[in-house]
Amino acid sequence: MIAYMLTWTTYGTWLQGDERGYVKDGKTLHANPRLNTSNYNALKRKPVFLSDNQRFVVKNGICQEASRVDQRIYALTVQYNHIHLILGRTGDTIESAAHRYKRAATYVLRKMGIEGKIWTKGYDKRYCYKQNDLNARIEYVLRHDVET
Repeated sequence: MIAYMLTWTTYGTWLQGDERGYVKDGKTLHANPRLNTSNYNALKRKPVFLSDNQRFVVKNGICQEASRVDQRIYALTVQYNHIHLILGRTGDTIESAAHRYKRAATYVLRKMGIEGKIWTKGYDKRYCYKQNDLNARIEYVLRHDVET
């Protein structure tokens, strides 16, 4: 493995059953309106959408953390409802990295006064074993970054 992509969503914005499809246990599944409605009705608070300023601060916070631990970021986009982050492989586990960068993003948002649950539990991970895998994932993330 040469790199991996992490994706995580803001609370309540991309629920299981979503019309765009959703990921569960590493598999992309099709829309399920009944499941989506059930999950939406179970939310304990309103969904979280990041403002442009919050997105900027989160991106900087993640970049600062990567610099602090000397980990390469191949690509990063912070959208209003999710984050895609492609990282170079290190000695840390992918789980440690995911927790590190979610914590870094939470920390900078807390400094802005954001309270409550910000992120959906967990994250999606995609491995890059070959340069072609990495290039395709980078293109995907950069395409998302342009669509902000």
